[in-house]
Amino acid sequence: MSRVASDQDVDIDLGQLARAVWARRLRILTITALGAAVAFAGAKIVSPQYRSETRLLIEPRAPAFASTQTNDASAGPLLDELNISSQVQILQSADLIKQVINNLKLYNLPEFDAAANGSALGDILVALHLKKNPLENPPEERVIDAFTQRLQVYQVPGSRVIGITFTSKDPKLAASIPNAMAQVYLTIQSGAKLASNTEATRWLEPEIDSLRQKVSEAEKKVADYRTTHGLLQTNGTTTFTAQQLNDISVELTRVRTDRANAEARAQAVRNALSSGEASDTLGDIMSSQSIQRLKATESGLQSQISDLQTSLLNNHPRLKSLRAQLADIRTQIRQETQKILASIENETKVADLRAKELEQQSDTLQANSARAGEDAVGLNALEREANAQRQLLETYLVRYREAASRADRNSSPADARIVSKAIEQVDPYFPKVVPIVVVAAVATLVLSAIVIMLSELFSGRALRPVGATNVEATNIEEMVEEEGQGEAAPAPASKLAKPSMLTAVVDDEEESKVERAEEAPADDNEFSVSSVASYLTDCRAPLAVSISPSGDNGSAATVALARVLADTGRRVILIDMTGSGYPSELMAENPEALGVTDLLCGEAAFGETIHGDRMSDAHVIPQGVSDVRRAMRGVDRLSLLLDALTSAYDIVIVECGAADVAGVSRLTRSKEIEIVLSLPEIDEAAFVGLMQDFQSAGYERVVLMSGGEEAVMRSPARHAA
Repeated sequence: MSRVASDQDVDIDLGQLARAVWARRLRILTITALGAAVAFAGAKIVSPQYRSETRLLIEPRAPAFASTQTNDASAGPLLDELNISSQVQILQSADLIKQVINNLKLYNLPEFDAAANGSALGDILVALHLKKNPLENPPEERVIDAFTQRLQVYQVPGSRVIGITFTSKDPKLAASIPNAMAQVYLTIQSGAKLASNTEATRWLEPEIDSLRQKVSEAEKKVADYRTTHGLLQTNGTTTFTAQQLNDISVELTRVRTDRANAEARAQAVRNALSSGEASDTLGDIMSSQSIQRLKATESGLQSQISDLQTSLLNNHPRLKSLRAQLADIRTQIRQETQKILASIENETKVADLRAKELEQQSDTLQANSARAGEDAVGLNALEREANAQRQLLETYLVRYREAASRADRNSSPADARIVSKAIEQVDPYFPKVVPIVVVAAVATLVLSAIVIMLSELFSGRALRPVGATNVEATNIEEMVEEEGQGEAAPAPASKLAKPSMLTAVVDDEEESKVERAEEAPADDNEFSVSSVASYLTDCRAPLAVSISPSGDNGSAATVALARVLADTGRRVILIDMTGSGYPSELMAENPEALGVTDLLCGEAAFGETIHGDRMSDAHVIPQGVSDVRRAMRGVDRLSLLLDALTSAYDIVIVECGAADVAGVSRLTRSKEIEIVLSLPEIDEAAFVGLMQDFQSAGYERVVLMSGGEEAVMRSPARHAA
């Protein structure tokens, strides 16, 4: 909270909140103990509640003789999430709850009909029409409502397990009700399956009888139709006409193949005869036994002729006789070849005639087959009808046998089983005394601390800086000169009462001229840099203006003050407004760093002018490198800069050097700031004169600071890293 301007935002002092809570620790502990005692008493007064739970696993169940196909078909919907949710709703149904209530006779227990007994508060609320009279509801409905309020049925996440939880004052009853609900649920599910099987058996019996008659009639129609239209079957799928047509087609193909073969053989023999080539290579000729004998005789004659030509002349009668025999044999061979050719040609003619005859038969059978196809359309329709009736009958027979085999109650188990039974609990579910007491104590402790913190905030004690002036830190004793003297003289040092800070207040209400002054103390420790730092820390001053009439020596003490405040953990920034720039030389790494003159001239951004101190955690805004005169023309804007800095830092120190009251007045409009007179060597006349000038200008808090050279010259090893 800045004391520079009265309209600035405030900050919450967390340290003050902690101190306020610690100061009232005994009260908080007393209230906490009282709250814990009240919670303990209340937990002991409340009637204990016991809770037990039964768990069901939803899974497809069937007898051992059931087929695998049936189990697979029924397993689908049972594993569905919607089916599990449906089973949860069935367990909460009114019919199931009524059956459990009747089985356990819960309507006789006062716990389930508390409205019948009534209470004074309930009667008053009913009389004022603020509550409906519970007696207007039927007793059965009241018992069901009480039962439902204590019942909880839920699906265990990520599983097919359903939990049934019940809460009651009686631990035995809390365990028996979930078990009873599970048994009733299993009975209802098994009964539903048994009723379904019985109903299926009763419905299938007349349907099967009717289907048997329909199947018999359909098969009789198929047989009559076949006989009437001559659609006799040679096997399961082919008719007699179709079979004949197929056989003729096969035979016709064979005959045509034989004819073509015979024609080829005859043509080969003709070619051999016409060209005079040897017929030894033709198979038909060489396979003839006559040809073979003639060929053998021809070969013998040729051998004899060859042998005799070596010893006899060509005109020898023996050679002539052999040559005549050879010519006769060759004539016979040619005649036999002609006979073989005629035989092959006859085979060709026979095959041709056979093919024509088969073609005629095929045409006739094709016409008959076409008529049979038209008749088969009606036959196929009758067969489809008969097959459909037969399949339906077989399906009904299978269903009937399965349903009849499950007519017994033990053969139709429910599609669920109990995996965990509820047991009688020893420890109550509610109230848990120890957790309740602990929670109540912690809540009371936290609420008490919050109330104290809120009171501190609303009272303003936890807001910083505090608007009120610290009179005890600013008042000093005035030393009055002896009567009869006309001039003011410094008071003795022994008359000062405040050891760690010095302020001066000049009283101008009675006299227009100040005739009283203060003398600087003789002990330097009372006005040392550390004492002034402690004073600024205690009063939470956001802005301090340091005046150094002695020049650079006083500025060095101001630098020491900033570093001491930074060492205490305060966020400190020093603004160098001196003419010499000596604070910038002591703190800034770069002597030509951008600073306040550059900011006021508009040549640097706000963030570019803030630099770190080379020997502490403090920050500094150096003098800058711009023209000082041109920068001082915009010095009125410096108050906006100070307002922004006081919201970001704990304390802002402005070192003005040897400035006067008029120069300080241009920095800020507020008079509620700390004026620090940095005088390493105390000059009484200068100090008293400056105090009088600032008092006349309206600055009431003026602090004297002396010394500080040793703090400035400390080693920078702490920040070497």
